[in-house]
Amino acid sequence: MGKLIGCLLAASLLLFSVSTKSDNTPVGAELVPAARPTVRGSWLGTPCTSLACRERDPRTHALPGDFGQEARNCLENIGHVLNDAHMDYSDVVSVQIYLVDMSQFQEVNAIYKEYFKSPMPARTTVQAAKLSLGAHIEISAIARK
Repeated sequence: MGKLIGCLLAASLLLFSVSTKSDNTPVGAELVPAARPTVRGSWLGTPCTSLACRERDPRTHALPGDFGQEARNCLENIGHVLNDAHMDYSDVVSVQIYLVDMSQFQEVNAIYKEYFKSPMPARTTVQAAKLSLGAHIEISAIARK
């Protein structure tokens, strides 16, 4: 457990040190509705990218009524950002999943395996009391070429 915490801390420090450089370029802008003060990913250089993807449909920005579709939208949106950065799911080294309801953990796992193949990236899954905009899931990731 101590090694895991140390690795996560080291990854966080690395991400912070890389993200403070001037080559922090947004990618995946087409996934964000106009006037929203967020980006879907940032090209951090060296080459590394940080992604935070929501469950909304990238075309309509609507929240689906089905949890499984929310999870798929998150992962599809990550795929779009990876593509913008000339990467794919195999370049992802770390994933963080936030769930409003931990009882959906097994469903997320099944869907996750549709996108990520062995060797799987390091992953953390936590339950959050509430996510923004009525979401039931949010996924962030770090990828490196």
